[in-house]
Amino acid sequence: MPFVFLFCMLALVVVIGRLVYLQLVVGETYAQRAANRRSNVQVLQARRGTIYDRNGNVLAASEPCYDVYCNPQEIKDPNAVAKIVAQWLGGESADYVNKLGDIDQTFVYLKQKADRDASEKLRNDLISQEIPGVYLLDQTRRVYPYGGTAGQILGKVDMDGEGVSGLELMYNDQLAGTNGEQVLEVGSGGTPIAGAVAEVTPPEEGKDIILSIDVDVQRLAEEETAKALKSAKAKSGFCMVTDPRTGEILASCSTPYADLTKPDELTPESLNLRMVSDSYEPGSIFKVLTAAIGLESGLVKTSDYFAIPGRVQVGDDFVADDDGRMETMDMNLREIMRRSSNAGVAQITQEVIGEEKFAEGIERFGIGHATGIDYPGEAVGIVKKLEEYDASSAGSMSFGQGLSIPMVQMVKAVGAVADGGTLHTPHFATSVGGEEVEWPAVGEAISEDTAEKVADMMVTVVEEGTATTAAVKGFDVAAKTGTGEQSENGRYMEGKYMASLIGFAPAQKPEVLVYVGLNETPYLAYSSAGPAFSAIMGEVLTDMGVLSTSRGL
Repeated sequence: MPFVFLFCMLALVVVIGRLVYLQLVVGETYAQRAANRRSNVQVLQARRGTIYDRNGNVLAASEPCYDVYCNPQEIKDPNAVAKIVAQWLGGESADYVNKLGDIDQTFVYLKQKADRDASEKLRNDLISQEIPGVYLLDQTRRVYPYGGTAGQILGKVDMDGEGVSGLELMYNDQLAGTNGEQVLEVGSGGTPIAGAVAEVTPPEEGKDIILSIDVDVQRLAEEETAKALKSAKAKSGFCMVTDPRTGEILASCSTPYADLTKPDELTPESLNLRMVSDSYEPGSIFKVLTAAIGLESGLVKTSDYFAIPGRVQVGDDFVADDDGRMETMDMNLREIMRRSSNAGVAQITQEVIGEEKFAEGIERFGIGHATGIDYPGEAVGIVKKLEEYDASSAGSMSFGQGLSIPMVQMVKAVGAVADGGTLHTPHFATSVGGEEVEWPAVGEAISEDTAEKVADMMVTVVEEGTATTAAVKGFDVAAKTGTGEQSENGRYMEGKYMASLIGFAPAQKPEVLVYVGLNETPYLAYSSAGPAFSAIMGEVLTDMGVLSTSRGL
């Protein structure tokens, strides 16, 4: 008897211990596992915020759609159901058979982001034929009323509704909102229980964003850049249009373009706004900054004349002008700009301005630093600091060689010349969630007097110099050409240039700045970038209702 009693007591202790363990130690875990087996949690995507252009046009919006899914364990005839699904969702029945027949699963997507009307017709068709096992889940998808326009700027959204490039990525936290969830009670086989009450946590909608983009200007910029690319036989092309008084970007693009309505055709290159992410030698458009630095330093005056030889030594090399001039000529700064004289700016920089003042000047313009543009992946470029200069640095950089920068830096810097010396951050967003985005000025690169003098020289470049193809009838246009050599594996490529043109109008009170660049073209900027610049600038000035001007008014 004592043995039996002892055995019973020991068994009782074990049972009590087991109960304590199950209830207090792992009880919550087991309860959660049981709940998971009885439920199916599905994400309810929040409506992503709408993106508008400056005039209220919808560029990207979210519309209701469905995720269509099935429980293969309920499907009796996968082949028959596949034919019905293909009829309404598109594709071939073979695309769905394996999914419908995967009896090891209880939840399989048939199509995500499916059209709402087609999905509902599919559901009604299946109900009328008393075919179970196919279900719809409310979702949203991104739509683009203007098709492929501004695709790079807007950026891509993935299947989970998250921004992965462009402004969709940059402002993802604001646009995305907060997803909700739907918890469905299911039976032992994972089948949703008809009539069971679902627990629903509704999603919170994302914030809307208004951009500085003008969709008509954007479309124009894309069309003209594509035409210039083809006619100039260039490898790639870029464009940016801004209001230099604020830094607002009216349009920007780079080839190849990104058509967000054709997601299967998108490539990493097409989703990349190369004005921001890629660096190039700017070429002679950089002379605008060199001229400004010289005047601002007080060491160069507009009345000064310099004896400029046909060739100027820069480090171990000699720099000459594109016109092949060999004789020495007396030139002032205006003539150097008009002729786009490499020898002239190199000599002035090396012998008059000096390395220290030159380095200080490009620093004030923000060259070699991020502009702060609200676009992901901005490059800073490669620009030597003063302590890194060698014998050729200042001379070669003065005409846009020996440094590599994203062209948005040139847009910001020349924008300062247009706006009396004030630097503005190039930007897209003007309002987020109904609140205005503040973009204050970020400093003074040069004085207003210097800016006016440089702008006046740039008008001469359009009227009499290398940028006559940039002229716009009825307007004073201030602009500068650039035909920079492009390097590959440390060596300059023969006959392949970065042909670019940057400028603003009206010259005295600028309202529009345009940059056009064509990479790896055999043609000079005069005949390649110039006509595209003129077409874009002329159309934008007209559309904005800017009054005609003429020099001196």
